[in-house]
Amino acid sequence: MEQLLHYVWKHKMFPLRELTTTDGRTVEVIDPGLHNRNAGPDFFNAKVKVGGTLWVGNVEIHDRSSDWYAHGHDHDSAYDNTVLHVASVIDRDVVTTTGQQVPQLQLDVPPVVQQHYEELIRTDKYPPCYQIIPDLSTLMIHSWMAALQTERLERKTEDIRRRADRCNGSWEDAYFVTLARNYGFGINGDAFEQWAYHVPLPAVGKHRDDLFQVEAIFMGQAGLLNLDTVPQHYREQALNEGYFAKLRNEYQYLAHKFSLEPMDAKLWRFLRLRPQNFPHIRISQLANLYYERKANLSKLIECETIGQLQDMMLTHVTPYWETHYTFGSESAQNGKNLSPFSINLLMINTAIPMLFAYGRHASKELLCDRAFDFLEQLKAENNFIIRMWRDCGLPVRTAGDSQALIQLKKEYCDRKDCLRCRIGYEYLKRKE
Repeated sequence: MEQLLHYVWKHKMFPLRELTTTDGRTVEVIDPGLHNRNAGPDFFNAKVKVGGTLWVGNVEIHDRSSDWYAHGHDHDSAYDNTVLHVASVIDRDVVTTTGQQVPQLQLDVPPVVQQHYEELIRTDKYPPCYQIIPDLSTLMIHSWMAALQTERLERKTEDIRRRADRCNGSWEDAYFVTLARNYGFGINGDAFEQWAYHVPLPAVGKHRDDLFQVEAIFMGQAGLLNLDTVPQHYREQALNEGYFAKLRNEYQYLAHKFSLEPMDAKLWRFLRLRPQNFPHIRISQLANLYYERKANLSKLIECETIGQLQDMMLTHVTPYWETHYTFGSESAQNGKNLSPFSINLLMINTAIPMLFAYGRHASKELLCDRAFDFLEQLKAENNFIIRMWRDCGLPVRTAGDSQALIQLKKEYCDRKDCLRCRIGYEYLKRKE
């Protein structure tokens, strides 16, 4: 397998014998080079001694040497500086575009490395590397977790940048979209993001001092002020109460004023949702957050402590929703404030990534550092991914730890990308 051969070369996991080219010259690998995952040779700027002569250049690796021709390297000048061609099977000489013959090394994957790799790929236990986790050094775990934490923030930064691009470069609007998406708490995340793009913030801003009008636009743009979205057995009650009709009439006026088009209400999901997470409740909470100017990027940037960040996330519903979960469906009196658990998730998944992303965008390292500090101060998440890693023996104390381990599962374990994982490296290099 070519990918595994790349790994063996990169980490110099060579067989315990002298390495020689196909024409009998000794090979000493001083530096395997920089692994290239893009177009071009597999390793740049490698340093190898071939027959006592030091060569600095590129190394190309294939399963079979004839793949050199199958991939067209003999017609690509980017491969002319290849100083060594490595393959599991040497079945043909290889030459550059200039006709220069490239030295070749036949390299085997050590049997123990092959065995351990197959264990990682094929085992039914999850994660497959669980056996060695208790034996890993504290330094190794700490450095890998720190790298994973940064990777996760970088990935979320790309998502936020795409939203900013879609919002015509407005990071203020991108923050609102990111906040809305995470108000979906997974199940309705996509729907809330689509809803946020349908909310014309410049238009809403003209009515920001009127909470009722803000809620009317928010509910209307969600498609929830169409009577067909109210369950039939609640429609009469909804109309009798009057609040639904008042919101709908206000929205129709504002929709005409600003030429608004609502989203498709069919995108909202209610099945298996706790009533506290119904879109009506979350949208009312967001309306209050927006009305109180807590959904502003400028306010987020001003937060210097976890306490300030928590206060910024606090919100509640408008009076009607204190006794309802949907239009016409009455419930016991409940302020429906965001729970501490939900606030913690919103800080981890919205506020902190936004601080980091905007810090990178604006070249303000202070904001990036603050994002890392906040992650270390917040409690770790508690979900099946985190419980799994805890059961394997990994310490999970802070939100920084939990974010790192979510990144590990989603970007490495789920993709069986053990060759890029530092825990996978420790597993593969075992001798037994």
